[in-house]
Amino acid sequence: MNRCRRSTDRQGGFTLVELAVVLIVIGVLAAFAVPRFRDSVERSKASEAFNYLSSVRAAQERFAARQGTYSGDIRTLDIQMSDPQYFTIGAVEPGASRSLEDSWSLTLTREGASAGYDDYTVTFTQDGYDVDNSTISTLEAINPMQT
Repeated sequence: MNRCRRSTDRQGGFTLVELAVVLIVIGVLAAFAVPRFRDSVERSKASEAFNYLSSVRAAQERFAARQGTYSGDIRTLDIQMSDPQYFTIGAVEPGASRSLEDSWSLTLTREGASAGYDDYTVTFTQDGYDVDNSTISTLEAINPMQT
C-alpha cells in the first residue's frame, strides 16, 4: 500500500534539461526562419515597384500610340493605380536614344529598406525591366525577377 502512494504523490512536469532542449530547438528554427521571412517581406515590397512600372510601361505605350511620342510626365498617363507606398518615383527621362520620341526610362528608389538591405533602385524602359541600371539586380534574395 505504501508503494502505490509514492507513485501517485509524484508530481509530473518537465525537467530543466528538457526545457533547455526545447528552447534550443526553437532558437535554431527561428535562426533559419526569420531571415527568410524578412527577405520575403522585402521581395513583396519590391514587387510593388515592378507592378507599378509595368503599368507605367503599358500606359506609355498607349500614350505613344495616340501622341507619337512617349510622355515625359507620369501625370499625363492613364494609370489606374496609386503611387507606390515604399518607393520614391523619379522623373521620366529620355532613354538610350536621348529622345522621348522613341525611348524613355523611369527609376523607383527604395530608401531605408528593412531586412538589412541598403537603398536600391528598380528601372524600367520602353523595353521593360532594365537589368543594367537597376541596383536590385545584385540582390538576388529580394529580386522578384531573379536575374
